[in-house]
Amino acid sequence: MSESLLNAAAAKFDQAEVYRIEMESHPVSFESNRLKEIMRRDTSGVALRVIDDGRIGFTSTTDASRESELVGRAATLAPFGSEALFEFPAPSEYPTVDIVDAKIPAVSQQSMIDVGHGLIERLMDEWPELLCDARIGWSTGRGRIMNSAGIDAEYEQTSYYCSLGAQLIRGTDMLNVWAGFGSSHLFGEVELDRLLQTVRRSLRWSKETAQATANTGDLPVIFTPRGVGATMLHPLLSGFNGKNVANGSSPLGDRWGEKIVDERITIFDDPLISGASGSRPFDDEGVASRRHALIEKGVAGGPLLDLQTAGQLGKTSTGAAGRGLATTPSPGTSVIDIAHGDTHFEDMIAGVKEGLIVEELLGAGQGNELGGDFRANVSLGYKIENGEIIGRVKNTMISGNVYKVLSQVEQVGDSAEWVFGSMRSPAIQSLGVEVAAKYE
Repeated sequence: MSESLLNAAAAKFDQAEVYRIEMESHPVSFESNRLKEIMRRDTSGVALRVIDDGRIGFTSTTDASRESELVGRAATLAPFGSEALFEFPAPSEYPTVDIVDAKIPAVSQQSMIDVGHGLIERLMDEWPELLCDARIGWSTGRGRIMNSAGIDAEYEQTSYYCSLGAQLIRGTDMLNVWAGFGSSHLFGEVELDRLLQTVRRSLRWSKETAQATANTGDLPVIFTPRGVGATMLHPLLSGFNGKNVANGSSPLGDRWGEKIVDERITIFDDPLISGASGSRPFDDEGVASRRHALIEKGVAGGPLLDLQTAGQLGKTSTGAAGRGLATTPSPGTSVIDIAHGDTHFEDMIAGVKEGLIVEELLGAGQGNELGGDFRANVSLGYKIENGEIIGRVKNTMISGNVYKVLSQVEQVGDSAEWVFGSMRSPAIQSLGVEVAAKYE
């Protein structure tokens, strides 16, 4: 079917591309300590993108019986589409990426149910009043790209994941903690135990509450790996997005090759990491994947580009195109890999006389993210006094600018942890974070 669709489109338009996906997923979910649902989801569809008279036409469907209509739809839409500043790429060699585990499709529903029950029971042994949620599942997917320049490439990917959350209600105080992990490879007790210990640690640190100290950026803040992702990642990556660079809204527009943050900060977008959830041999336009330096020893590398944004900037695609079935490609990340430093997390805490640990935020996305600003309430954070965690903070908001904060780094953790399988980060201790606290 893909071949006939491409042939029909290539005969009618200057250039054509067919993108097809098939996915099967099997999630099992628990809510408030009980098994809630067992499901199977199947997704499949095809998208047609064409270039005709210099304009882009795009349409898609999840109904196989209507695929024959796509060429006509594309012809109707193309005259009103965006100007095409690229040509579909020719075939190239693709790297080998280990993202398939044949054991995953053999995982039974009962084994996933047992995992969920086991994690919840082990948590409730210590905190019998907890309300626990869990989600365990696996999926398989296949993507195929064909175009009129000769590309016909496909890859398969498997996924296995588990998340665990706990809610503790004490009077008017409500505590929510969670942790999760995903991989293209099947994982077992070691990873599940690490997940459990992460939730246990959060619960133990939250036994008492403490009053955060309001300050204007002169007290240290430690971001856990999840805290790095929740606070700094989105405003930072917006500056590297090719769309923002092309339209002039990125603060990094003319700073490539310059030092922009502390030299201890190195960040790669790396779709070649074995087992990572976002790894892939090529992007969603058929461009070969490669490791791409965003920041290397504090120096800005280059933007993330798809074909269109590369054409706007007079550059070549970095293999960063992502898309949904119903959307045209746009540049984005695959797997974010932040280099570790040389300070143990416990030593980081022990060296702080007064400060804050940030793990999760509520309402992230406020402020001028394109400029690197962040501002949000701390939904899970802890106060440090004299090198010890004394309790969870409430009614606390943090704000700052990611470039300023990462230029005032004090310590970088000596180990990096996976955050849901698509980001790996160490803990980072910095100054420059403003803390607002409502005193009770």
